[in-house]
Amino acid sequence: MVEVVTAGHVNWDVTLRVDALPEPDGEARIDSQRRSGGGSAANVAVALSGMDFDAGVVGSVGDDETGLLARRELRNAGVDCTHLLEVGDAETTTKYLIVDADGEVMVLGNEGANEAVAPGDIDSEYVADARHLHLTSQRPETAAALASAATEAGVSVSFDPGRRLEERDFGEALAYSDVVFLNDREAKTLLDDDLENPSSELHGRVVVIKHGAEGARVDTPDGSYHHPGFDAEAVDTTGAGDAFAAGFLAMLLRRGDPLGPEADYERALEFANACGALAAMEEGARTAPSFEDVEAFLDGQF
Repeated sequence: MVEVVTAGHVNWDVTLRVDALPEPDGEARIDSQRRSGGGSAANVAVALSGMDFDAGVVGSVGDDETGLLARRELRNAGVDCTHLLEVGDAETTTKYLIVDADGEVMVLGNEGANEAVAPGDIDSEYVADARHLHLTSQRPETAAALASAATEAGVSVSFDPGRRLEERDFGEALAYSDVVFLNDREAKTLLDDDLENPSSELHGRVVVIKHGAEGARVDTPDGSYHHPGFDAEAVDTTGAGDAFAAGFLAMLLRRGDPLGPEADYERALEFANACGALAAMEEGARTAPSFEDVEAFLDGQF
């Protein structure tokens, strides 16, 4: 049994640091190259594990060398991989992350095996035994099946649909979600009628909108809170949004029921912004600060 199940992409990342993102027909210098595990579901699971939560991941990798390496990294981070599907004769999804001197990221990737999990592959009991389910980008029908299983069992659900929101119909999964994470572009796609009152538009859900370097806001049925973020020298913004989501959930889960009367969304927003800042200050998508690391960072801000 795990406390938090994350579901979605498990990738292998190749990070290329360049002096500048090249213009069309241009060229850039590669300053360094790094290979490691990635994918939003995996990143959030690792971050939560680093904050002393028992985390497990539902996803898929190929039966190749990078799939073996991705699974090994997750296990070494303390993440339960019993529901990480290995797809025969398939390549693990590889993402090429091009990072410039300001920490901005451009992503290239192959289709790979990271969306092989279908509704029929889901173990509903694994989800039902958890305290919380966190969904990231994946097959819409799989996300919906996972969210339905969690809701039927009384397990809270959060969803960070990611950059493919515009091209996919996640309506059913969103209908089951209690907490929704969006960036500014995704918010304009999903909340085109009312950007001022997103919680009302999404029928009372907790809506967290990430503004990048400008911080973030959280809207609930009972109020709205904004945090300006922290001044941080960005080295690599890869995975900062995943660290943010992990921090927000960790603070809520640490206090008990993430939807209960004791939930402190304003505090969770501050903590999440600190996690995002710490992630952006380091290279790679896999940053897992402990509670003590984040608290020390926050203490240094005041």
